[in-house]
Amino acid sequence: MEGVIDAVTRELLTVTPGFDWTVTEFVRVVDARLPPRVFYKHCPELAQSPVATPSGIPVHLQLLGADPAALAANARQALSLGARSIDLNFGCPAKLVNRHDGGASLLRQPERVYQAVKAVADALDGDIPVTAKIRLGFSDRRLAVACAQATEAGGAARLVVHGRTRDEGYRPPAHWEWIAKIRHCVSLPVVANGDIWTLEDYWKARTLSGCRDVMLGRSALADPWLAPRIRHWQSTGERLADTTWPMRAGVLKEYAHRQRQQLPDRVVVSLVKQWLAQMRQGNAEADHHFQRVKRITALDTLLESLVVPLRTAEPA
Repeated sequence: MEGVIDAVTRELLTVTPGFDWTVTEFVRVVDARLPPRVFYKHCPELAQSPVATPSGIPVHLQLLGADPAALAANARQALSLGARSIDLNFGCPAKLVNRHDGGASLLRQPERVYQAVKAVADALDGDIPVTAKIRLGFSDRRLAVACAQATEAGGAARLVVHGRTRDEGYRPPAHWEWIAKIRHCVSLPVVANGDIWTLEDYWKARTLSGCRDVMLGRSALADPWLAPRIRHWQSTGERLADTTWPMRAGVLKEYAHRQRQQLPDRVVVSLVKQWLAQMRQGNAEADHHFQRVKRITALDTLLESLVVPLRTAEPA
């Protein structure tokens, strides 16, 4: 999700009711306390109280790192800036991140997960909650339960579990049944994550994991109406119509309009294409449009090309 989920994206995805809370991209913590500007860059919502999207959906700040003392110092810094929750990322599978001792690399040693969570929880001293996200392990699932128990022992108030190991990356399927094994071994709330692309996936994930809640990541970008579709079904039992391409294109255009107010057009072009690439997942129409516009470099041309008017029949 790095490079895609920012304040503008969070605002657009929460305009229609569906999400209960959102999480920022991770703030990378190495060995020092970061200045406030870094936190404001990742979470501009800190400038307001409460820390939320314009629609009022809470925004939680995520940290990624391995040094307990540095994580604690930065958690305190975030607290001083008004953060309402600190989430710790033990799930990122990126090779660069893992090579630098971050994300899922800690899952090879549950004790390190425990020490990181405990340091942050102690630093926050109950003022705001600390939560965590893990995968089922690094190379295998042998330590999945131990890592989950480490987050609970360290003081986490909630745990999100992505149903794959680091080595499995994002290759389907997600092992939702393994999330159920974890849920039976801890007492804190567990949230299921991974491969929830449709309403049917949502129901299967909940059924197999036994979790009450799920987290949406890439799928929220692929279909910005997935969370509202789930919420509508929960409330009414009715299924909303599928998301159309004009609806997707409209989100991309609004996203570009807001981003170009603060970023160069060439950067916005890259961001729009990055989001459009996510929309290709399971959607042939979005893939067709991506292939059609992927070489366009001018922002205005790209936006004009997102929706091609239907050809009218020529008069006989």
